[in-house]
Amino acid sequence: MEKYEQFERVFKHFDSNGDGRICPVELQQCVASIGGNTMTAEEAEAALALMDSDGDGLLCLEDFVRIVEGAGKEEKASDLKAAFKMYELEGSGCITPKSLRRMLSRLGERRSVDDCKKMIACFDLNGDGVLNFDEFEVMMSC
Repeated sequence: MEKYEQFERVFKHFDSNGDGRICPVELQQCVASIGGNTMTAEEAEAALALMDSDGDGLLCLEDFVRIVEGAGKEEKASDLKAAFKMYELEGSGCITPKSLRRMLSRLGERRSVDDCKKMIACFDLNGDGVLNFDEFEVMMSC
């Protein structure tokens, strides 16, 4: 099933009156059904106002898809930052050949420092011999 169709199916589940929009009451029901904290009417209205792209106080399918996909991107970025911290030299903000070798060793892969230098060189965009977070992000997207 295509991702958009999955989003549409979930959206229709939350849109209990079937009008193609999620209103504050439906948002309250939706949050309660997934085990979230009880949301007041005012909180639901405020949340919808922040997420609503056309200013009508309701969520359309496109708003819903944008929000869900945005949350997925935030989660991915958070996971990537956590992975970077595992590889970086403590607090240095970069991955050195030695810190890469250490992490690979923990993962059961034996590499020399020279091998790690070569691996880093492939994605070292600024030529400083280490990977910063932006370079790590490029490497992980390949």
